[in-house]
Amino acid sequence: QVQVDESGGGLVQPGGSLRLSCAASGSGFSIVAWNWYRQAPGKDRELVAGITSGGVAMLDDSVSGRFTISRDNGENRVTLQMNSLKPEDTAVYYCNVDARLGYSHTILKYWGQGTQVTVSS
Repeated sequence: QVQVDESGGGLVQPGGSLRLSCAASGSGFSIVAWNWYRQAPGKDRELVAGITSGGVAMLDDSVSGRFTISRDNGENRVTLQMNSLKPEDTAVYYCNVDARLGYSHTILKYWGQGTQVTVSS
């Protein structure tokens, strides 16, 4: 089993910054990749950023240059640094962990509960 916990959301003014954190806990699993998704009301959930266990990162074009994803603390945690925030960044942000359990080669997706990010003046 993998438990995913995320935090760091809040209300911020346009141009401000927030740092989202995601931690995975449990035992007997191996993380393949970490991802951040976001979903605004009435919109589809979209992939914002991701990073593999090897440290290869990706960012959606909409956030490239403003957001940074990184691994911390022995790769059991990832951080999404969000700078120059815009109102259109307002959404519930979800941390997703792609992991395999035990000796299985099947990769499953584990989700955090979501954290609200609101960018408004």
